[in-house]
Amino acid sequence: MKIDFQKEGNDLVPAIIQDAKTKNVLMLGFMNNEALQKTQVTKKVTFFSRSKQRLWTKGEESGNFLELVDMKVDCDNDTLLIMVNPTGPTCHKGTDTCWGESNMQSYGFLTQLEEVITSRKANKEDEQSYVASLFRKGINKIAQKVGEEAVETVIEAKDDNDDLFLNESADLLFHYLILLQAKGYRLADIIETLESRHKQ
Repeated sequence: MKIDFQKEGNDLVPAIIQDAKTKNVLMLGFMNNEALQKTQVTKKVTFFSRSKQRLWTKGEESGNFLELVDMKVDCDNDTLLIMVNPTGPTCHKGTDTCWGESNMQSYGFLTQLEEVITSRKANKEDEQSYVASLFRKGINKIAQKVGEEAVETVIEAKDDNDDLFLNESADLLFHYLILLQAKGYRLADIIETLESRHKQ
């Protein structure tokens, strides 16, 4: 890995810190060659502190280390992307990231949809909500709906109407997310199960 520490004229390169699992950006620091070498040897991310003018291992005082997983250099060889497993909050202000954001795993729109389902589950008496009505009817009805949507998806998969197939697939996934929550689980639990199988 070739890194151009001389490009900015101060022997430092930016180091973007990213959670290896959630892919969220946690912070930005700066490294010189010595900080890079120490990071590689100790497997704990070390920066060059511009304010203290010395090497600084993240977590040396708080205990909230950034455990090295992998690192890459960008196309210009002057910026590092460092993937880590954080052992606590990253920001010195006590937040998960230096932008005050939560370092939660997100699956984009599916995570938003899960939150809507959670809200409907908590308000089961909402007469206007289809999801709430399913939770009122109980696990058997929810499981039945997943079965019905699965059959309809299979039927549409055998035909040539892509629009119908995609709509039935969306219905299946939607009802499956409801079933997961009815059983007390989330999408993250399924991902974890799949990841554990993959490691085997």
